[in-house]
Amino acid sequence: MGGAVSAGEDNDELIDNLKEAQYIRTELVEQAFRAIDRADYYLEEFKDNAYKDLAWKHGNIHLSAPCIYSEVMEALDLQPGLSFLNLGSGTGYLSSMVGLILGPFGVNHGVELHSDVIEYAKQKLDFFIKTSDSFDKFEFCEPSFVTGNCLEISPDCTQYDRVYCGAGVQKEHEDYMKNLLKVGGILVMPLEEKLTKITRTGPSAWETKKILAVSFAPLIQPNHADSGKSRLVHLPPVAVRSLQDLARIAIRGTIKKIIHQETMSRNGNGLKNPPRFKRRRVRRRRMETIVFLDKEVFASRISNPSDDNNNCEEIEDERREEDETKPSELKPDPPVNFLREKVLSLPLPDPLKYYLLYYREK
Repeated sequence: MGGAVSAGEDNDELIDNLKEAQYIRTELVEQAFRAIDRADYYLEEFKDNAYKDLAWKHGNIHLSAPCIYSEVMEALDLQPGLSFLNLGSGTGYLSSMVGLILGPFGVNHGVELHSDVIEYAKQKLDFFIKTSDSFDKFEFCEPSFVTGNCLEISPDCTQYDRVYCGAGVQKEHEDYMKNLLKVGGILVMPLEEKLTKITRTGPSAWETKKILAVSFAPLIQPNHADSGKSRLVHLPPVAVRSLQDLARIAIRGTIKKIIHQETMSRNGNGLKNPPRFKRRRVRRRRMETIVFLDKEVFASRISNPSDDNNNCEEIEDERREEDETKPSELKPDPPVNFLREKVLSLPLPDPLKYYLLYYREK
């Protein structure tokens, strides 16, 4: 499933293409997609395909096409502080993007059938936290993953503000999925070959919207052949953050505000000179001969010497403009992690600095 947009050379170009095709429509979703490089969730030998709008599967590891994930993210209408349940959480790619929006006071849980995929997801999550250049731009709601069949979730589990199921849901399981939602919550899932958004508007009231046609592998039914008993899946408890953790969040937030104020002061209330773009000249061509023949139209242009001279002058003007606007350096400066620099410059003991930076490697 996928192929709705052209391939990109890198993650940013892929996101540009998704925006142009209107799969990504909001700033929050765009920021989350740009912050996490899709290629980081591929095995090394398959990374050449990471920026194509295609699904990828290797063994039990699976990623949906970027156009599907962007439609899901938009449909979930995510906001800071919400609770999210990802059924069939897979590599954790989607859960990590959601965590960037939920922020430090959200809830981010995933259920995955295959234990080897859970281990893979944990490795990718650890890699993102320790190495990503974009991590410090957000306050992250770290996902928690549990192994089990998502059709066997314990009936006494808490309900969620947002739920996504990454496998095809049979009609007989629709009510089961709906009951995982709080009133006012949103469920997005593939139902009867359609990506479907269901909003719970009351205890027994629902609004349903079909988003687009999709093709997903169906949910795997529970297998009780061995013991004859259901293996209930117990979701992680909703933990209360420690005072130490709350202090770290507050300090980082204060430092970010200071950096923002300094940037605004340095740039004059944050207003920068707009970038200068080369004005493209439009060459108007005059059609001077039109022939109608068997319902087809043929148009030809008769050129004259003055036209050719004008074209040469326009080309020369364009070349001069390109030379004037050409940057002095071919490569932009690497992004600066201002939060990290500010923390490391503080008159604090090193262990406290490293704690504020989540013991990140860079």
